[in-house]
Amino acid sequence: MPVFDVRDPLQFPQGENSTDVFINGIHFNRTALYIFNYTLYDNGTLSNTSHCYLIFNQYQPSMLMNGTFINGTSCYNPYYEIKARGSLGLVFACLFAASIMFTLINLRKHGRLFLPSEKRFRAVGRRWQWYWLLFVAACGIISGITSIDVDRDYLQSMAIILQSFFYYLMEPGILAAVWEGLPQDNKRERKEFYLPLAFYLFAWLDFFMTIPRSWTAIEQQHSRQQQDTKAALSGTDGRFKAGSVMAFIAWCIICYALQHSIHHYKPRNRGLWNSLNGFCRYCPMKLFLIIWIAFIRVAYGIASAFDFSISPLKYNASAGWVYGLGYGPVFLIVLILEIYGYIDQNEDLELITQRRERGRAVDAELGINKKPSWWSKLHGDAHLDTEQRLKNLTTEIGGGRATQRNIERGIELGNMTPRVDDPFTDESSVKPLKNRPTSTITNSDDSSTLARSGRKTSTTGGQQPRVRSMLDI
Repeated sequence: MPVFDVRDPLQFPQGENSTDVFINGIHFNRTALYIFNYTLYDNGTLSNTSHCYLIFNQYQPSMLMNGTFINGTSCYNPYYEIKARGSLGLVFACLFAASIMFTLINLRKHGRLFLPSEKRFRAVGRRWQWYWLLFVAACGIISGITSIDVDRDYLQSMAIILQSFFYYLMEPGILAAVWEGLPQDNKRERKEFYLPLAFYLFAWLDFFMTIPRSWTAIEQQHSRQQQDTKAALSGTDGRFKAGSVMAFIAWCIICYALQHSIHHYKPRNRGLWNSLNGFCRYCPMKLFLIIWIAFIRVAYGIASAFDFSISPLKYNASAGWVYGLGYGPVFLIVLILEIYGYIDQNEDLELITQRRERGRAVDAELGINKKPSWWSKLHGDAHLDTEQRLKNLTTEIGGGRATQRNIERGIELGNMTPRVDDPFTDESSVKPLKNRPTSTITNSDDSSTLARSGRKTSTTGGQQPRVRSMLDI
């Protein structure tokens, strides 16, 4: 098939008579073509704006009088082979698909809680970074797969719209992933309250400026003239330009938030140059890399909004521009976050480790030497079951064997030496004679009570009575 630079309507070739049209070896009725408003174009297509059929080389459709085509091939069917755009799109789609597995692993690793949740810190705050990476990977997969049809379709249709739609969705998503990767600072609560609001405001403005719009003009690239007059004007309109500027402002807020944290937690440097030097010095390598890679993606978005020749909206744009500055930086950010997510420890476990180290340092300053963990396992009750632990607890509060309790009671209530001046002894009592047993009766006010409550006490020889307790008196 010859290559045409423009898509202009042609006159129907004359057939055997005035009502006959002969195109590519097939006879058509001229009246039927006019009734159904079909036009022949110089790119080998027969179209009436609703239906389009290929009519060159081996494509020989025939038309009935009612407008029905037999053996017709749509203009939007795959015709060409996969080129660089489709091949690289498939490669990036596979890479984004593989990243989902590692994102889920890191989500489980860093999203688990080992400490009680605090008021200003939720588990979802740590998980949002991985949620956004899953969103970006999904957009990258769809956009990369649809790029295959962009290369293969004879005329551009829904494929270029789908690729462009999900390509522009990746930009606010990857910026949000970078934002969620920043360290959370609670020291300056007022700024930390307004900074996320400002970032997401401009990120959503970027979304609303580029996504909710009419994409029909983007697929109208059936010829060079149509591409310049319709697709280029739509791809470089004010909304795409404003959206790219909003993305740049969101990137600047990310840089300010990081510099804000470094300013309050690292040694302060006065002056613009010293502040920039301190930012580069104390900024973590992970954040330093992803921020500047994100800047490349944002800068390319601004350039493509003003120059349609390097825009991903142009179906025949150079694959180096589209994938080198469009998809490449996004995947690099995903890759860096996945690698550091695998290397870094869970934040809760890291806090537990830091608290343990601080406790050891304080114990060392106080001269406290804690026994190793195996000591408590050897001498403690870790090897006992629940029933044995309960028996030990009852022993500690006075339980134990009966013989042991009796011995302790005997020691407490042992022989007691009586006092010489017994306050409970009646002064008028008659002292017992030596070597003669006597019996005494306790005095009482009533004689009947004397008979019932009197108690005899006998003594032998000159021995004093032995009193064992207060009950014997």
